[in-house]
Amino acid sequence: MSKKIILVSAVALIDVDGRVLLAQRPEGKSLAGLWEFPGGKVEPGETPEAALIRELHEELGIETWDSCLAPLTFASHNYDDFHLLMPLFACRRWNGTPQAQEGQTLKWVRGNELRDYPMPPADIPLIPILRDWL
Repeated sequence: MSKKIILVSAVALIDVDGRVLLAQRPEGKSLAGLWEFPGGKVEPGETPEAALIRELHEELGIETWDSCLAPLTFASHNYDDFHLLMPLFACRRWNGTPQAQEGQTLKWVRGNELRDYPMPPADIPLIPILRDWL
């Protein structure tokens, strides 16, 4: 049985202290209350990098560029009604201060604290890879 594949692009924003930004999904959204890496769906005709640049502007009010997005790893996860494919990029350079634009809660987290935050199933396997990379 085939499922629809949803392409979502995500980013580990890493500050000068080596912390990663997590966003908590707001009430009313699926998986509400869980923590995730910022990002969103890749629209038709859009590259994963372009989607991240757009999403970071919409969700966090910051600007970044293709040259600042380094491919890190990806998630491939089977949910009940779709399959998620999610490249994860690392980004250390952007303009502006990340601020929640869509009602989400933001938190800067150290690599060794990432497991303390409940995440969607697709994000969990990314934690050790990101922690080792930091």
